[in-house]
Amino acid sequence: MSLETRYEEQGLGWGSSLPVPSVQEIVRKDPLCVPDRYRRGCLEKPTAEALATSLDVPVIDLSLLSSGHEGERRYLDSACKDWGFFQIVNHGISEEVIRQMRAAASGFFDLPIEEKRRYAMAANDIHGYGQLFVVSEEQKLDWADVLHLITRPSKLKNLKYWPTVVSSFKDALEAYSKELERVTKMLLENLSRLMNMEEDGLLRLHGDLTQSTRIAYYPPCSRADEVLGLGSHSDKGSITFLLQDDDVTGLQIRHGGMWIPVKPMPNAFVVNIGDSVEVWSNGLYKSVQHRVITNREKARKSIAMFILPHNDAEVGPLEQMVDEPHRPRRYRTVRFLDVLKNLNQRELEGNYVDALTLQD
Repeated sequence: MSLETRYEEQGLGWGSSLPVPSVQEIVRKDPLCVPDRYRRGCLEKPTAEALATSLDVPVIDLSLLSSGHEGERRYLDSACKDWGFFQIVNHGISEEVIRQMRAAASGFFDLPIEEKRRYAMAANDIHGYGQLFVVSEEQKLDWADVLHLITRPSKLKNLKYWPTVVSSFKDALEAYSKELERVTKMLLENLSRLMNMEEDGLLRLHGDLTQSTRIAYYPPCSRADEVLGLGSHSDKGSITFLLQDDDVTGLQIRHGGMWIPVKPMPNAFVVNIGDSVEVWSNGLYKSVQHRVITNREKARKSIAMFILPHNDAEVGPLEQMVDEPHRPRRYRTVRFLDVLKNLNQRELEGNYVDALTLQD
């Protein structure tokens, strides 16, 4: 049996998610309807101090990084230590590639529900259309519909979930993922140097680097103060790239004990450090809790691309990042597939690194 056939018949082996109603359809039928299963009670809101602090979210100029600018590399270092989040500009991805990717995402969610259901997640898989991390009938649900696809490596793609009815979809996503692969390697090279490795150090640790793409649609919500588009969590991979809508703020990050909104910048990407890099760096770089809020009047779309180590990659503190007794080893070492299996067997809440932390 070929790898492609095995993945199609058996799934990725990462877990599965229970089917749930389409939120987009709930709102289409009744804009005021918010079922109890989505309502979480009154949400903590950003304070005036948090709104002011949002102006300080670091912005990294990738053209400076690519030219070897040491000041910008030090700024990247401090952003990863102090924030775990930053935005990147001058990344070299053309406005046309970004525009076509946005159009492909919109094209999918503009389809009738009967068409979208042709790409619904299978019972044993998390490729396709639905919602991720639904493990029980009792848990609170996110106010979002999702199309989840693997774009790298080719052997993990399952093209039956790529919507051919949107004529430009495949070409747009292929071009977009190729460009982000280039940016990924540039960032990993700079982080490798900052972590006292050769330039290809982090790339080699990943093994066969994986791109997992989550295209999300967040409908407007009449009870936005009680509902989350995506619950508070950290990302389990190494780094994440997020393309936000330019005119709707939805992402909030936990910083200094506050929820801070990350305001969109035109054609910029939000980048965050994931749990794997936190563990490899022995806690030097931070994987930060974040969430997505909803909007009363406007829908919002986002495209998140997660960079993941290979299933068999080992995730544990690197020798050069451990310095007894000043920086003792903080985490145990695990196989990344075990991280994914654990993640997909529970709700998406909290930091996975807590489960890897060694006891004093």
